[in-house]
Amino acid sequence: MPLFFEETSWRFWDQSLSAKNRSALESFAADDTLCELVGSGKSEQAVRTWVHDDTVVLGIQDHRLPHIEEGMEVLKAHGFTPIVRNSGGLAVVLDAGVLNISLVLSEKDNAIDIPAGYELMLELVKELFPEADIEAYEIVGSYCPGSYDLSIGGRKFAGISQRRIRRGIAVQVYLCIEGSGSERAEVIREFYEAGLQGEETKFTYPEIKPETMASLSELLGRPITVQEVVLDLHALMGAPAPMPLQPDETEVYGFYLERVVERNRKMLERPLE
Repeated sequence: MPLFFEETSWRFWDQSLSAKNRSALESFAADDTLCELVGSGKSEQAVRTWVHDDTVVLGIQDHRLPHIEEGMEVLKAHGFTPIVRNSGGLAVVLDAGVLNISLVLSEKDNAIDIPAGYELMLELVKELFPEADIEAYEIVGSYCPGSYDLSIGGRKFAGISQRRIRRGIAVQVYLCIEGSGSERAEVIREFYEAGLQGEETKFTYPEIKPETMASLSELLGRPITVQEVVLDLHALMGAPAPMPLQPDETEVYGFYLERVVERNRKMLERPLE
């Protein structure tokens, strides 16, 4: 069991099944809610698992593509719903084979710097897959590249991000568990191709090479399911009783949900200048 699970009690909220056919905007609102609750000491630090069907989460820079409408039409043609996230980063794919894990930490008593948050998630993923030689460095050619891309043998299967609100920190990882990592990357490659159409831009968008990405099932050479990993995570935590959102927390959630939905609506209505 990782040291950070041993030192304190954790809240566990599993939405790996219940959120699948709901908007991913609800998950960003849920993490913002947990950030406020955990940061204020109204909740224990939390682990939340979540899965959403066929969604591409765009970043702010993605929305500045010169032909963003055409890019989003490509995503829709592949059966994906595009949304715009309320934090940094670039486009990522969510579907039934991608498990997202959020660690929500508190800075109420002690500051946690950005590298420490990333290292904590890296440690957790290594604990979940102890047989794998997992490395953290930028995988050029992957979608949403960053210094904490997680890879095995040079092929990326996960990326980590952070969001900080009111002394709460949500460290989020997407894990490509099932299916084809390169097929997901091909969708994003086509999105950027349609969104750029060869134009030069101030921001340098990633040149996607689908072969740089794979799922854990592909990399480890055995079938792995999202639900299997959720069960392993729950066991790793010591099998705490699940604690979804409580009635007295729904007002906070409603505030953040309204905010992310409205922001997403405005951004999808008109391109950024």
